[in-house]
Amino acid sequence: MTTAPLHPVDVFLMLIHGDRVLLALRRNTGYADGQWNLPSGKLEGDEDVLSAVIREAREEVGIRLARQAPRLVATVHHRGGPGHARVGLAFTAAFEPHHHGEPENAEPEKCAQIGWFPIADLPPDTNSYTAACVRAFLDRTPLLLDGWPASGGAGDAASGRVRR
Repeated sequence: MTTAPLHPVDVFLMLIHGDRVLLALRRNTGYADGQWNLPSGKLEGDEDVLSAVIREAREEVGIRLARQAPRLVATVHHRGGPGHARVGLAFTAAFEPHHHGEPENAEPEKCAQIGWFPIADLPPDTNSYTAACVRAFLDRTPLLLDGWPASGGAGDAASGRVRR
């Protein structure tokens, strides 16, 4: 008998301004330190995904999102290694400074800096999970398998995309 998987659910925000996306450089967290990451975090108990992405945006980069602002664009089933799988829900929102406020590094103890980067040309030290979310969005792939070995099933080993 196999055990049921316990995959944490993560939310990611691609705050987009023109052709750029906002990223944060992680530090002192024990996970992906020194890598660029989208504002993101885990779904908390008894929290819906929209509330989670709005909360993470406020906590990490100090912006205020209305509930109608984030738009779900992709689901990424990420595998960081055996026994380390997660499900990520990637949302986008167009940056509107008059509604959102200016982004700031709201967690300096966990983040070295924030910055805008071309969405089609992320920095080389971007976290692979973040890069997979951006790739799924750019490729208009609603479900992306990232880090999973090819199983001969629905996945495409080269791209991680699920055939439609």
